[in-house]
Amino acid sequence: MSPVSIYPVPGLPEISRGAPLASLIVGGLTRLGLSLETDDVVVVTQKIVSKAEGRVRSLDEVQPSARATEIGHRIGFDPRHVEVILDESVRIVREAPRVLITETRHGFVCANAGVDRSNTGGQDLVVLLPEHPDESASGLRDGLRELTGATVGVVISDSFGRPWREGHVNVAIGAAGVVALRDYRGDQDPAGYRLQGTELGVVDELASAAELVMGKLDRVPVALIRGAQVAGEGTVRSLLLNPATDLFR
Repeated sequence: MSPVSIYPVPGLPEISRGAPLASLIVGGLTRLGLSLETDDVVVVTQKIVSKAEGRVRSLDEVQPSARATEIGHRIGFDPRHVEVILDESVRIVREAPRVLITETRHGFVCANAGVDRSNTGGQDLVVLLPEHPDESASGLRDGLRELTGATVGVVISDSFGRPWREGHVNVAIGAAGVVALRDYRGDQDPAGYRLQGTELGVVDELASAAELVMGKLDRVPVALIRGAQVAGEGTVRSLLLNPATDLFR
């Protein structure tokens, strides 16, 4: 097995709508003396993808509904923020002080539908998740290939909490050009035991590994992973389970 290297790519400017992410990433790598190679994986934070796609709303322009106002007062949360969360959700899973666990229109179950007020570029701005994260990853992959000639994988990451466990980790919300899931069911371990339920979420492993060099406040929105040997055609959408029917499949 070859060694895996992870490189932070700092120095990108504040991203606004229409920003040429592929060009900015290549420029950042060039400043580090790096160039993309086929089978590399580029991990980018959801936030810069969303900003480039214009998925930003000003809370000053949001008129909260009666429902959002009621929920906001109940959990101690800005009703305008709650209104945006409701707009991005298909259902509320749970309420808690200052947080709503919801299922988004993508099928993600996460805090506040991924609507975030941190690192937005303005006090009353919120950043929403990309509308179609797998397609966003595919488009960025195409842009990187056009600029460099390298066929790479792209993972879009975001930080999610986990049931019954403290601490957030980065997971993949969009992917292109990488294996999404590695299925070991039916394989035998060294003692001859046949594995029954071992499936590894490769794209989530890549997202979490990249966060080690990104940090939460360090303004490093891109990481390059080299040597992981994960080329494939997976998507994050293919990993999503239906909470109503697939939980105990």
